[in-house]
Amino acid sequence: MGLRLGDIAPDFEAETTKGPIKFHEWIGNSWAILFSHPGDFTPVCTTELAEVARRAPDFEKRGVKLIGISANGLEDHKKWVEDINEWGSQFGPTDVQFPIIADADRKISTLYDMLDEQDPTNRDAKGLPFTIRTVFIIDPKKTIRLTISYPASTGRNFDEILRVVDSLQIGDKYRVTTPVNWKKGDDVIVHPSVSNEEAKTLFPEFTIHKVWTTGMS
Repeated sequence: MGLRLGDIAPDFEAETTKGPIKFHEWIGNSWAILFSHPGDFTPVCTTELAEVARRAPDFEKRGVKLIGISANGLEDHKKWVEDINEWGSQFGPTDVQFPIIADADRKISTLYDMLDEQDPTNRDAKGLPFTIRTVFIIDPKKTIRLTISYPASTGRNFDEILRVVDSLQIGDKYRVTTPVNWKKGDDVIVHPSVSNEEAKTLFPEFTIHKVWTTGMS
């Protein structure tokens, strides 16, 4: 059975482009995003890491640490970072400072159920599966709060990932939920566990909207 929302993110030790880490120790009291990539030097992955590097201040101001993982060795990762920075510089200053985990043996990818069992072309020279594009948002308690899996052929939308971080953080702080297409600064919904009387105290300007329901036949 794969990992589910609410599970504690498995701890592990790994070699990264920023040195060895113990995952839970590395997270500390921060939020974290672990995101996987099918392989080094691949075009879609390169665009993604360049985007994340350019958006790093957006994650940092939300107290989020970033860490990538790819099914290649450390030396390939270090050379790849140079390519990422060079490619990304055509769009703006790009400097990959977050760590990338070396996972050539797929040990961590297997632990987090990231391997591609569907696409027969997403394999290395030995026929071993690469990872799909998986994202885990993990809170300071090391709890998995979001997972998204994209196929190898589709790059991720990091605006959406930032939007979810905002939603989770504001929900934890204020006991609210967020509606469809919500963005930071938009109206929110009082959590169902909060009564109307309590809401008047917590949110003096809150508005009650009627929700009509119909029976199912």
